[in-house]
Amino acid sequence: MAIKTFKPTTPSLRYKSVADFSVLTPKKKQPSRPRNLMSDLRSSGGRNNLGKMTVRHIGGGHRRQYRVIDFLRDKREIPGKVISLEYDPNRTAYIALIGYVDGDKRFILAPLNLNVGDPVISSDAADIKPGNNLVLSAIPVGTLIHNIEVVPGKGGKLGRSAGNYAQLMAKEGDYAQVKMPSGEIRLIHSRCRATIGQLSNTDHENIKIGKAGRSRWMGKRPANRGVSMNPIDHPHGGGEGKSSGGGHPRTPWGVPTKGYKTRNNKRTNAFIVKRRK
Repeated sequence: MAIKTFKPTTPSLRYKSVADFSVLTPKKKQPSRPRNLMSDLRSSGGRNNLGKMTVRHIGGGHRRQYRVIDFLRDKREIPGKVISLEYDPNRTAYIALIGYVDGDKRFILAPLNLNVGDPVISSDAADIKPGNNLVLSAIPVGTLIHNIEVVPGKGGKLGRSAGNYAQLMAKEGDYAQVKMPSGEIRLIHSRCRATIGQLSNTDHENIKIGKAGRSRWMGKRPANRGVSMNPIDHPHGGGEGKSSGGGHPRTPWGVPTKGYKTRNNKRTNAFIVKRRK
């Protein structure tokens, strides 16, 4: 996968770059999808179910349809084949449309080096190949994995964004040690399932947006700096001239923002073997 750049015929094109979608199936060749794989997606605007803004700087953006992804991979022992590789506007990784021998079709997260026509299967006896789904107890130590369950049967929760992968480090009793994308080593039950391989679109982190309008297409609104506000609006605000106010960096609600630990989940502390820092 490569990155496409442009001749700087306008100021915004000078730095803009996009993913080279040559690995994806052209739209003309994409097969029809069942209606149950697509659903309408309504923009939240950063509001919760009460209409109160809980996340700032969100709003607008292009209309999208949600692609229903099979994170559970519960079609066990039924062979499938990759029909097409597609772009998903709701996530950073690409997705693959799988056609199973029983006629069913489902979307899965597309790993690196998975091509149209490749076979995939969800089975504990499957080969260790990209796209195959197995329980952790059946995966060899050192294998790169993604879409990892935290609770058996609840579907993949970890390692789902572009270029991401975790690594199976060790197996001990009922638990496996998995090295997370953050570097943290965590215990996960051996009955949890994971998919083999590193996720696609590894160059996503190198893409430059290039202009403010492209952020607006994605539903991201402008974010003001705290030091440009008044004291009533932000702890960094106020002062004569361009003053940074002094004191430690904080959120608008006074919580420190650099290195301050906000984790408050003692229930899962025992599952962390090594922290990321």
